[in-house]
Amino acid sequence: MEVKPIKTEKAHWGRFLGDVAVCALGAYGGPEAHYGVFIDQLVVKRRYLSEEEMTELIGLTGILPGPSSTQTIVAIGYQVGGPLLALLTFLVWAMPALIFMTALSFFYIWLERVQPTLSALRYVSPMAVGFMLTAGWRIGRKVVKDWLTGALFLASAVITGFLRTPWIFPAVLIAGGLLSIACSKEKDIWNRSVIRPPWWYLIAFAVIAIGSLLTELLWKEQIVRLFADFYRYGYLVIGGGQVVIPMMYGDLVEATKSLTSQEFLTGFGLVQGLPGPMFSFSAFAGGMAANGAGAWTQIAGAAAAGIGIFLPGVLLIYFVYPIWEQLKQIRAIKISIKGITAVAGGLIAASALVLLVKNGLTLEALIVTLATAALLMIKRIPAPLIVLAVLIAGALRGLVPM
Repeated sequence: MEVKPIKTEKAHWGRFLGDVAVCALGAYGGPEAHYGVFIDQLVVKRRYLSEEEMTELIGLTGILPGPSSTQTIVAIGYQVGGPLLALLTFLVWAMPALIFMTALSFFYIWLERVQPTLSALRYVSPMAVGFMLTAGWRIGRKVVKDWLTGALFLASAVITGFLRTPWIFPAVLIAGGLLSIACSKEKDIWNRSVIRPPWWYLIAFAVIAIGSLLTELLWKEQIVRLFADFYRYGYLVIGGGQVVIPMMYGDLVEATKSLTSQEFLTGFGLVQGLPGPMFSFSAFAGGMAANGAGAWTQIAGAAAAGIGIFLPGVLLIYFVYPIWEQLKQIRAIKISIKGITAVAGGLIAASALVLLVKNGLTLEALIVTLATAALLMIKRIPAPLIVLAVLIAGALRGLVPM
């Protein structure tokens, strides 16, 4: 069964890509916070897809290696307009952050001085919690339909609230789907469905993985090594930017000494205060690793790292998403989706509560979180305007003596 885009008119594509740009400007924090922005802009305001479809995609990308929120928004682009719009979606979503982080790699000395004074970012994390709480509430209302989905929602929230290891997220998603099938009373649920996998994308994924490793071994060139290293990060990590950072630190700082610890931590601190995917940190790391060999080499290093870390996840979603649409014709898979979506809602709820506690239950943080959630629930205010208001509030607060 072919995936049917909603529309393919150029005008519709332009509006959709504009909405993706709004998401890119309003998406702070990790994948769970990004999902809150996606739901607000693409589901509630624009209705490109339903809450149920959005939660299915969150569950699907939670199982795959790679940048989860990037894969989710690329899959939405695929659903709306097919493979070409999916590619344009990725470019609009990721390129601004990648270009900005590349530019920052040229201004490291300035960044060292200015980073401690970035008081405007003080309320960004509480704001992200507001997005996550709103997403958890909206998804929870849709996916909790009976005692089983309610139990899965609560169980996944409790389990992932206490166990924050990368493997636990795909494990509970798969378990939720299997439990949903096991508890079903329907008969003959394993009906046949014609599956036409787009093998080219999986072949490209494997060929690049093997080829980059061999090329790195045979050709000791820095740009090639950067691409190979970051491509490996892209396909080994499940759980987004927060998970890949320790692996990158071990390789780039401790093993190869491509970056100093201070350089790495400065770039990572800055990317957390910027909108867009956290994997854009790769452009800063690649640029810093190639620093000192000339401006064009530094740009090439940033590009190799940025393309390398995103490419495997994008290839995988291009391969998996059409199969997912076809697999849903099997009744057992459709039944499993109930459990997967309930678990996905629980993951977001747990992440919101964990981040809320990490921020500290201060009055200021709680006010920002509740105000963000209230604006999202009550008013049709674009996410970037909420972000701008929070940044202004943080900057003004920084002017007031403690």
